[in-house]
Amino acid sequence: MVTVSYDKLWKLLIDKKMNRTKLREDSGLSFNVIAKLGKCETVSMESLIKICNTLKCDISDIMEIVLTDGDNK
Repeated sequence: MVTVSYDKLWKLLIDKKMNRTKLREDSGLSFNVIAKLGKCETVSMESLIKICNTLKCDISDIMEIVLTDGDNK
């Protein structure tokens, strides 16, 4: 199984002393997108690009694809 992790995003926000509300306001994201990120659900590429533009970072700085053990078939 493949899952998405946004742990890097939350760590980056801490490093930049920014909270989720400020990220949402600065990037123009909806409450729903922020909630999906918090649940490690997939969001649109457009939303990810908005985050990267706001934080001036690369997509690999905010997310990663996580492979679970069941994928080794």
